[in-house]
Amino acid sequence: MFTLMFVVFVLGYIAIALEHPLKINKAATALILGALMWTLYMWGADSILAGPGADGFNDYQATHSNSKLENAPVTEKYISYISSFQLIEVLGELSSTIFFLLAAMTIVEIIDKYGGFRLITERIKTQKRVKLLWFLSLLTFVLSAVLDNLTTAIVMVALLRKLIGDKMDRWFFAGMVIIAANAGGAWSPIGDVTTIMLWVKGNITTMNVILKLFIPSLVSLLVPLAILSFRMKGDVIPPASSSAKAESSELPAVSEPERQFLFFFALFSLIMVPVFKAVTHLPPFLGMLLGLGMVWMLTELLYRKYNLKESYRLRVTKIVKDVDMSTILFFLGILLAVGALQASGMLGVVSQYLDGKVHNIYVINLLIGVLSAIVDNVPLVAGAIGMHEIVTPEALQQVADPAYMSAFTVDGTFWELLAYCAGTGGSMLIIGSAAGVAVMGIEKIDFMWYLKNISFYAIVGYLSGFIAFWLMFGL
Repeated sequence: MFTLMFVVFVLGYIAIALEHPLKINKAATALILGALMWTLYMWGADSILAGPGADGFNDYQATHSNSKLENAPVTEKYISYISSFQLIEVLGELSSTIFFLLAAMTIVEIIDKYGGFRLITERIKTQKRVKLLWFLSLLTFVLSAVLDNLTTAIVMVALLRKLIGDKMDRWFFAGMVIIAANAGGAWSPIGDVTTIMLWVKGNITTMNVILKLFIPSLVSLLVPLAILSFRMKGDVIPPASSSAKAESSELPAVSEPERQFLFFFALFSLIMVPVFKAVTHLPPFLGMLLGLGMVWMLTELLYRKYNLKESYRLRVTKIVKDVDMSTILFFLGILLAVGALQASGMLGVVSQYLDGKVHNIYVINLLIGVLSAIVDNVPLVAGAIGMHEIVTPEALQQVADPAYMSAFTVDGTFWELLAYCAGTGGSMLIIGSAAGVAVMGIEKIDFMWYLKNISFYAIVGYLSGFIAFWLMFGL
């Protein structure tokens, strides 16, 4: 059954990649895949939990030794462990991402509907492909470190729709936004889910991750941009003027200062999400929901001032219906499927193999980066953290291989490189990162198109940043 789970995951992955030839929406495939993976896991619990998943199950039994399960048949224990513990735990983790994504997309939709992005687009005068690509990519790189790569990707794709009319051009720029967002998120402790995990658990510290990863992350973006500077020519085609007029006619009857205040207030609510997490130590999705509630309340005050009716087309109750639910459902299915791989112990087996057979932190992290393009980087990093405890200076003096184990101290080379590789490696395939999945859903980018047109630049950037890190610290 363990093998069958792997086969089903690969087949589901291929079906998602071939969405357009098969003419089956990837969200439907992802939902079927997520449900099937957990079903196969439950059916194969006897063999899986006696083997790869034994450690987690034994811990569960130990913590429930005084419950009614103590004398229950082992099959009932398996069912309770999977359905009442593991599935709920995975659901809790992925729901935080779903709610974060839903709230962020709604805020961005509000900004868009109220003409907030005009404040940026009106100040961008160039239509040269190369200049625009550099500007937008560097802007994404900086914003993703301040916000996070997922929020930044959503914002930038909304901005691209105001700047670029041709779909293929916009897809290409969106692909570079994914690379830039993941690169920018890797060097900031709040820029990516994986760096947040390492930061919260104490594996890395703020200044150290910034100082060590800023240059490799920047290199991973600059190298693809430099290559494209010699290959791209001409101007982008802006959106049709008729659509711009239609947008202006739909804007609510609020004054320009009020519209600008709404834009900056909404942007402020996004920027404050990392601050909310740092101050309250609560998950980021709560900060995003708080921001959405505040922006929503501000629009309600505007409606009251202008005496707009309940049925007004730009009320948030109407705007939220425009949020692409297929993207949310696609996210849900993919994360459920990967969660089954993690819960069954399959990712742990991979981590143990890499640690035991490879035993080189640079090769291990390079492979983790490649795997993160196929499987979500969050469970991969969680597995790597679980495989290695932080080594204290005292313990380092007593280990058999202090040169190797020193990489696992606080701010050790392994943790820093893990943050880079897991963060930027996901750019190699469009479903390898949260930012990529979100952009794929919003812009309806084809998996194979991304593979043919963007993956090469992502791979070159990933390897360039890796080499930069090795030259800085490996030698």
